[in-house]
Amino acid sequence: MKAGPHAAVPKRPISSKLWPFPLRAPPAPMTRLLDTLDFGPRLDIAARSGASASKLLVPENQDNMLLIDGNGRAVLLHDQIERCVQLPAWPQGHVRLAVLDGMGGHGQGRQAAEAVAAGLLHIPPCTTLEQLTARLDALHATLQQRFSRPGDNDDFRRPGTTLTLLEIAPDQAPLLYHVGDSRLYEITPQAAQPLTIDHVPATAFAILGLLGEQEWWQQVHGEHRAQISQAFILGNAFANPQVLDNQLCALDPEHLPPFLSHLPDRRALAVRPDALYLLASDGFWACGQPQRWIERWPALLGQAATAGAALDQLFGELTAHPPAALHIDNLTAIALRFRPRAELDRQHGNIDETALPSSLFQPHF
Repeated sequence: MKAGPHAAVPKRPISSKLWPFPLRAPPAPMTRLLDTLDFGPRLDIAARSGASASKLLVPENQDNMLLIDGNGRAVLLHDQIERCVQLPAWPQGHVRLAVLDGMGGHGQGRQAAEAVAAGLLHIPPCTTLEQLTARLDALHATLQQRFSRPGDNDDFRRPGTTLTLLEIAPDQAPLLYHVGDSRLYEITPQAAQPLTIDHVPATAFAILGLLGEQEWWQQVHGEHRAQISQAFILGNAFANPQVLDNQLCALDPEHLPPFLSHLPDRRALAVRPDALYLLASDGFWACGQPQRWIERWPALLGQAATAGAALDQLFGELTAHPPAALHIDNLTAIALRFRPRAELDRQHGNIDETALPSSLFQPHF
């Protein structure tokens, strides 16, 4: 949950939004998505969503997520409850994953996230970035029209939601489509690296040349600021924070400053077989010093045996040993690992020493 681009943000966290976690707090009930999804042997995927880490203060869960497995079985949230849908004629092995965070500073934040998650069910499987971009941009325009009311132009009363999505076709590099300030992280035992850029005022200032790399990093990753400059359905306020543009603005190397130009919003990803990938809403770093908390993730998650174990660790640590000044916020995450074909062949006794590595993986130095 978050406020719109125009909302004033105090220099200090508002105490009424903080909860003093006891060290041994029992885990709050979390929505555990069905274990019946089948992503095939090459993908290890797990998902969790919950209203908050607190049992005392449980807000409406305005987050959502969508998982479509390799057999066309989909899971998403509706009325804060998981629902299953079987999609017809879904190609074998094609996977879609998305995390959404409805804008709690506006009415209908949950409904906006639900509408986008439901709309993603009607987007055909995409194998190119051009297909994915065109269809998702069209969904944005359609839902914007549905949620619009007379006189809501340029005043930010329209609802919105973040959308961070991975489209994974068999034997192709995953395609990323990103809007808002949910994030995709690449986590190894050595580091937790963000692979997306938050669509927040600090990024708008960096685009205009008003913030350098260190200042941008401090404002985006070193502090908690509940503001956003772009959201699905809402539109964007990158050019002028007081004026809402109906269109989405895809941040690409032409828009971005040099220190962010390697992280365009829409791109094919080079993934690592030794990394855990985490799609997550911003409740996981809504605290006083978020980067210090995220620096604990490599040791906490980097060596987890499975994606499910990694999420158990993440939710458990957030509940038992939360970072200081943790805000009450919704928590939604999808964790995934990409298994190289050579590893699977060894496990099944089908070793081919002459096999070339999959194009899915690219070397990292």
